[in-house]
Amino acid sequence: MDAEANQSVKNALAIHPISVVAARTGLSCDVIRVWERRYGAVDPTRTPGGQRIYSDEHVHRFRLLAAATRHGRNISAVAQLGTDELARMAVEDQAALPQPDLGADASTARDVDAAMAPIVALDGTSLDKLLRRAMARRGLLWLLEQLVPSLMRSVGDGWASGRLTIAQEHLATAAVIAIALETIHAMPAAPSALRLVVATPSGERHAVGAAISAAAASLDGWSIVYLGPDIPDADIAAAAAATDASAVALSIVYVEDRAKIVSEVRGLRAKLSDTIPLLIGGAGVAGLVHDVRRRGMIACESVGHLRAELARMARAQ
Repeated sequence: MDAEANQSVKNALAIHPISVVAARTGLSCDVIRVWERRYGAVDPTRTPGGQRIYSDEHVHRFRLLAAATRHGRNISAVAQLGTDELARMAVEDQAALPQPDLGADASTARDVDAAMAPIVALDGTSLDKLLRRAMARRGLLWLLEQLVPSLMRSVGDGWASGRLTIAQEHLATAAVIAIALETIHAMPAAPSALRLVVATPSGERHAVGAAISAAAASLDGWSIVYLGPDIPDADIAAAAAATDASAVALSIVYVEDRAKIVSEVRGLRAKLSDTIPLLIGGAGVAGLVHDVRRRGMIACESVGHLRAELARMARAQ
């Protein structure tokens, strides 16, 4: 096939504007442009007016690149890899993550499988009922520490492989966050309770990790100041000062722009009082561990680890 024919095939397959690519991958339009321009991640077609147009293959490739960076790899190191190699790497990276010990708790795996059905069907009502039934059977802490992390990992795998859409991922996240926030509101803290500010840093829009961490801390008696996702470091520091917080917890699930996230975390640490510990957890921390293991910063591997650190702080007060 000559070059002109190749270009014709490419043009016929390129049907998605950048806004659709962003919606289907969870990447921002700015990141898509940077990965294309700076790293040559894809080579989109352009309309006569200069608008970028992408194919299904481009969308799939961006999903795989997003998965690679979410597992701690630098975009500069993976942008030139072939799509097949990226797919193999995504499977290996996921398999290498620490997994919860489900050998003695096979019912957790069954609950995850059961929850995936209403997620695929976009049936939020059924998903909410299923989660609440599981919570009634096994307890809220089990839901927060075992079921939700396992479920969201499965959802993330489904999204990265293209089996789940952004809409399905958002539905699952919304159901989990609703239960977590309900828990925080239902657990009034004692007047003397230590305060914990919980948020995600600017650029991190995934709130589920922050919400379940806040809910777990509320069960342990902490007074929660939940700020939600995508909060600038100065605003988090100001909230900690205004509420006389004893600690700040950040959740980082997905590292879209490593330099920006590291800058936000370090900026927050610099703005906080030296007496306020900064706890950082979430799937995205694995790729930032060397950046966050500094004085006054604690990398938490799980909700249980976070609770243990908070318990230690409470005992020291």
